[in-house]
Amino acid sequence: MDSSLAQRCADTAHGLTIPALLHRNATELGDLPALSVLGSDRTRTWRELRDEIAVISRGLADLGLGSGDRMLIMMSSRPEHWLVDLAAVHLGAVPSTVYATLSDDQLAYLARHSGAEILIVERTADLARWEQVLDRFRHVVVVEDAGDRLSLDQVVARGTAALEADPGAFEKTWREVRPEQPVTMLYTSGTTGDPKGVLLTHGNVIYQAVVLEAVVPDVPDHAASLAYLPLAHIAERVLGVYNPIYRTGHVTICPDPAQLLAGLARIRPVSFFGVPRIWEKMVAGVQAQLAGAEPQVRAAVDMAREVALEAYKLRGADQEVPPELAAKLAALDEKVLKPLRARLGMDNMLWAGSGAAPIPVEVLLYLASLGIDVLEVWGMTETTGTATINTPSKFRTGTVGRINAGMELKLAEDGEILVRGPLVCAGYLRADGGIDPVTDADGWLATGDVGTLDDEGFLTITDRKKELIINSSGKNISPAQIENLLRAHPLIAQAVAIGDRRPYVTALIVLDEEVLPLWARSRGLAGGTTAELAADPAVLAEITTAVDLANTKLARPEQVKTFRILPNGWTPETGELTPTLKLRRRVITDRYSGEIDQLYTA
Repeated sequence: MDSSLAQRCADTAHGLTIPALLHRNATELGDLPALSVLGSDRTRTWRELRDEIAVISRGLADLGLGSGDRMLIMMSSRPEHWLVDLAAVHLGAVPSTVYATLSDDQLAYLARHSGAEILIVERTADLARWEQVLDRFRHVVVVEDAGDRLSLDQVVARGTAALEADPGAFEKTWREVRPEQPVTMLYTSGTTGDPKGVLLTHGNVIYQAVVLEAVVPDVPDHAASLAYLPLAHIAERVLGVYNPIYRTGHVTICPDPAQLLAGLARIRPVSFFGVPRIWEKMVAGVQAQLAGAEPQVRAAVDMAREVALEAYKLRGADQEVPPELAAKLAALDEKVLKPLRARLGMDNMLWAGSGAAPIPVEVLLYLASLGIDVLEVWGMTETTGTATINTPSKFRTGTVGRINAGMELKLAEDGEILVRGPLVCAGYLRADGGIDPVTDADGWLATGDVGTLDDEGFLTITDRKKELIINSSGKNISPAQIENLLRAHPLIAQAVAIGDRRPYVTALIVLDEEVLPLWARSRGLAGGTTAELAADPAVLAEITTAVDLANTKLARPEQVKTFRILPNGWTPETGELTPTLKLRRRVITDRYSGEIDQLYTA
């Protein structure tokens, strides 16, 4: 990346904190919309939002929360979540949102490890999940249906009284917060071992927002966005909290992920980040709609898609789109593709991103053929989200882009990706309150991901270092590559490649429980449960075709020899996936050991 751009980003972010930006927004742009909820008529302005934060902040201070103290939050996506989080930040405290999908034992671990002073939950019923560690907290606050518990309304009342008694205390306290202090702590998903508490600073999150503004310059200030991921997810932290504060944007909360597509159609945002399953479901939905359309409609869409894809591939290769092709595409887009995107809420899209897990190239190409350029990024909680990024003006499909401005990247001898720079977190919290560094003596963070770099600096992720399959012949095999190819088929929600210390590769396959019924009806199959359809010969034949197609793109040792379609879906609640929808390979191989053994004895 351009060193002058890195310097400009560093200069812009220098000295800023989240409370300082909120003060700016409230005093200079206070009447602009800040926070709404999908389906609600109420919108908080920046001035109103900060006024509420001030009251809750003083209420939390009255409970004893202070600079450096930790506070745990287990709450769904609702305005109070934003309010209590930012109220703690104004005290110099460290809020930490935890996934509601964690087990009770995992929640107990977080309570003990974090040393949190305060726990905030949504309802009294939620406290049953914390029962074994409730006595560790100085205070427990319940947002609604508090009963005889301390309620958020009572915290507000205490804060109102404290603010009236000492109007200057709030302003004094937030001005003492420094850029190098933690702004949040996010626990990693813990695909193996215990979760780690990643401490991100004000400097980290603001630099990320500044870099995004610099490399995606077409997204305007004050833009509307839709927040749908849990606030324990680094992507939502950046895009749903810190970036809108920096850009004075308008966030609309989508409390129910099932309403995401309806929310997109209503908000029609100019930017949107989707985890791969969101984009895969969008493609499956469009394909299902077109399958039932009139032949002339399908023909028109196919022609428009072909032209759009041709132009996309030229841009991806840094080649000019010929005027004739551009004019043809403009006409077809206006008549055919734009109305289709409008139904998806994507007609105003200036930047669409994907990350957190691999996305099949076929999905990216299909979306591009609709006029939706989804650009892959890569990073982790420890890098404050994106460490590398594809941009609208410079991208390569199938890669995760180039290193962000101000950051450095290199590959170790074994291909592990190492990064350093202003996006690398402050460290991991220790149970005694200290901080363990995440970098070596030279500042390099070993990410655990394995990749390759091309001559232009575009990074391709090939695998996780600890997840490589080494078969019984000693061949190193990337399960991610195999799984990515399998998931390109809309019927396949999840796939796990098996083969470590085995003679050949097999796979466990989980069907998409939303796409499956639509696919079955379109082929005249009788309705049934997922388990019943999983056993249907037509479904088996379709998945066999998908596996055969994937195998044509794999070297012989990598090819899937046989597979098993499982009768039920996987979710964080059932344990096979982390809250960020990553595979828990150890859980899966233990839970399905019988099925796996059968794949090698059949």
